[in-house]
Amino acid sequence: MLKTAIYVRVSTAEQAQEGYSIRAQIDKLKSYILIKDWNFYKVYADEGIGGKNVVDRPVINELINDVRAGNVNNVLVYKIDRLTRSTRDLIDLTDIFRKYNCNFNSLMESIDTQTASGRMFLKIICIFTEFEHENIIERIPLACEKKVKEGYTLSSNKASYGYDRENGEKIQTINHEEAEVVKEIYAMYIDGNMSFTAIVQDLNHRNIKPKLGGAWGHVSVRAILKNPNYIGKVRYSLSDENRYFEADGKHEPIISEELFYNAQNKMDKIKRKSYTKRPKAENYFSGTIYCGVCGARLITHREYRTNKAGERVIKGHYRCPNVEKGICNNPTFSHRKTETAFQEYMNDIQDIKVADDTMLEETSKEDSINNIIKEEYENAIEKLGKKEKDVMTLYLNDRIDFDDYESMKKPHT
Repeated sequence: MLKTAIYVRVSTAEQAQEGYSIRAQIDKLKSYILIKDWNFYKVYADEGIGGKNVVDRPVINELINDVRAGNVNNVLVYKIDRLTRSTRDLIDLTDIFRKYNCNFNSLMESIDTQTASGRMFLKIICIFTEFEHENIIERIPLACEKKVKEGYTLSSNKASYGYDRENGEKIQTINHEEAEVVKEIYAMYIDGNMSFTAIVQDLNHRNIKPKLGGAWGHVSVRAILKNPNYIGKVRYSLSDENRYFEADGKHEPIISEELFYNAQNKMDKIKRKSYTKRPKAENYFSGTIYCGVCGARLITHREYRTNKAGERVIKGHYRCPNVEKGICNNPTFSHRKTETAFQEYMNDIQDIKVADDTMLEETSKEDSINNIIKEEYENAIEKLGKKEKDVMTLYLNDRIDFDDYESMKKPHT
């Protein structure tokens, strides 16, 4: 009797399609084994995996190993495309089956690879299967574009803040609780003349969460103020400006067009800072001092200013990252004040002169200074490495959102 292995596969997109579920495939194939009076060996199932290639499917590779070991000498599938959608992979698989005297059968196509005509028919079917699969891939962008032009949002990840779209529904519906927050954001920005920072602080202080959780930031507030979804528009291809377009949506707007375009005009007038490469000497305490209010590691901010002599100078500052989140009220302070405070602290140490004398006895003054500077740099590098790990840990534990992670990960200069 043939030791028959059942192989079944279903991709995530096919889970809901009738007749493609793992259970449905297995039930029909087991019945077929009883009819043929074969010996059932084992079920090999790849769930939630596409059929484009074999390498990324661990279970089918387990099946191949069992064929090579002689544990299986007959493979049964529901349809050819359950095994693979690639002609090249199909040929390779059937060659392996033939080399190790393993038959191959497909329930729906009635294929028997023991005959030359069966093997030829198998290759022809797979060629058309691969052709159909490639056509589907080509049609997906056109279908998405058409859907947007007809007024339906894609909402491929999450619906915009202020809206919901249930699975299977084409039209997004207003989430009234979130919609009120959207209206407040526009009111704070236009009527209240509040900055992004002030809006972020207000939302976080009131413990209002964004769509994906975490805390509000400048990017998330700006995204809401730039989103035409709130005036009844839908968008296509946000990541490609050459293909981007807007269309009238079928959903209800949350705000008026007048309010939306007032916000656009106001944001267009905001001057953009062009960041240049700046020296780092003015913020050498970076990564070494902490907020005295909440204990967070302080971050740096630098800006160019023109003094009375008309020269451009750098002004360095330290600030607490939790101020923007509304959970700390520690004000920003300059590097100059930090340096002065440090010098005053050093002057208050009574035995500092004794320590200096000891060092001068062991080595020259120049070598001592160089060693101190070297040690400071090594400590700074080590602390930067720990800082990067801390930021990654916060992001992985959902303590901060992706925007804050990107902001904290970048060097503040």
